[in-house]
Amino acid sequence: MFNSITEAVFHYEKLQPQKLCLADDTSSVTYSEYGEKIRKYAGVFASCGIARGDTVVVEASQTIEYLAMELALQLIGAVFVPVEHNCAAEKIRSFADRADAKAVITVKEDEYSVPLVFTYASLLEKYQTSQQYMPEKLPLKSDISEILFSTGTTGKEKGIVITHGNNIALAENVMYGVEMEKDNVEMIPSPMNHSHGLRRYYANMYNGCTVVLLGSAMNVRLFFANIDKYGVNSMDLVPTALSVILKLSKDKFAEYADRIRYIQFGAAPMMEADSARICSLLPDTRLYNFYGSTESGCICIYNFNRPDSKKHCIGKPAHNAKIVIVDDNRSEIVSHKDNTGLLASYGGMNMSGYWKDEEETAKVLIDGAVYSNDVAYFDQDGDIILLGRKGDVINVGGNKVSPEEIENAVKKIEGVADCGVIPVADPMKGQVPKLFVEMSQGHSFDAAKIRNWIAANMEPYKVPAVIVEIDKIPRSYNGKLLRKELK
Repeated sequence: MFNSITEAVFHYEKLQPQKLCLADDTSSVTYSEYGEKIRKYAGVFASCGIARGDTVVVEASQTIEYLAMELALQLIGAVFVPVEHNCAAEKIRSFADRADAKAVITVKEDEYSVPLVFTYASLLEKYQTSQQYMPEKLPLKSDISEILFSTGTTGKEKGIVITHGNNIALAENVMYGVEMEKDNVEMIPSPMNHSHGLRRYYANMYNGCTVVLLGSAMNVRLFFANIDKYGVNSMDLVPTALSVILKLSKDKFAEYADRIRYIQFGAAPMMEADSARICSLLPDTRLYNFYGSTESGCICIYNFNRPDSKKHCIGKPAHNAKIVIVDDNRSEIVSHKDNTGLLASYGGMNMSGYWKDEEETAKVLIDGAVYSNDVAYFDQDGDIILLGRKGDVINVGGNKVSPEEIENAVKKIEGVADCGVIPVADPMKGQVPKLFVEMSQGHSFDAAKIRNWIAANMEPYKVPAVIVEIDKIPRSYNGKLLRKELK
């Protein structure tokens, strides 16, 4: 239907010019106003010498201006390279160097060794006198739209190359996966430099819907005020944001049970207690867990707010995804509970590779398929059961144990603030679980008490052989357990 997300916005600008397109913490724009804003920023960039194929590093913000700059850059054929808000200048320099950037756009002024350096303020000044600009040639599906650098804490970040066609396929995966309606009004507090938030925004633009940005999920007052002000009927949350909102708002979600159609979650596993609570507060709301990665996007979807919800289930393949389970040699297998393998995906949403890194690309992307290190299998209903990362799943004498299952159980113990499980070698069983526990303030650590509770509530082979206390369980900004740091 469209070759790019920008093209979709322009289509709906003509079809529904006065419909609300975007809102942030301080302003809002209709589709007509947003289309004009994109073209005016395109005029700014073109007049400054940014051209087709140039890469531009942009510091993210939860604002309309930031998203308009993104689509303006993509409109003229430039490559958008987002970095997190308040990213250190030294790290921005590193990204700019690795991406061969023509320009850098930041909130605060600093020095960068690139031909063009802008701040948001300086661009806004140029914007005031800019003319609208439309290139003679619109982006093609095969053109690069963005480079998303992974933000792992160990090792070298990889630049994941995404085309406009990838973004269209990803938008369709989300749109069809959540059964998005044309009057959708979705609130997105997720950071807009991260693939999770960006791709939910793309899906709504692709479908001609409304997106409400939120600066921070910590602002619970504004969170619920936005629902009332804009008629929000859907939202996207990372698990840590849900935890904050549930903690600070008590049962207020229940007041919106009749208007929230769906909430989609992703980027990290959700705590079982939070999952159970949101299901009870919103019994008729579709609560989706999306599975995917920056390399392949959202490729599986599962509504877990149902009586027959399955543990560790990530559902069925998304609209444009084909999922296969392979062995260690990457040959497809017939999988089941006792014959697990590694998950691989085919489809138009898969990245085209890692930026200027053929060696790393060859390890993951082969003949169009993205190969993961996630251990999974298809059950009798055709649903995919995900056990965890290869190397994280614990093989106790032939029994495959998901570390998350133990972690979710241990978090129910009074006084346990957080925990993490890793496999360790055992001469008799091959591997056994090792448990790290972070205690809440005012509670003392008692390994025997914790072990006895686990033994009374789980199978014997799932009881950790070693239980130790730790000051703080290492987690990423979105709540993902950094298991490598425990190892």
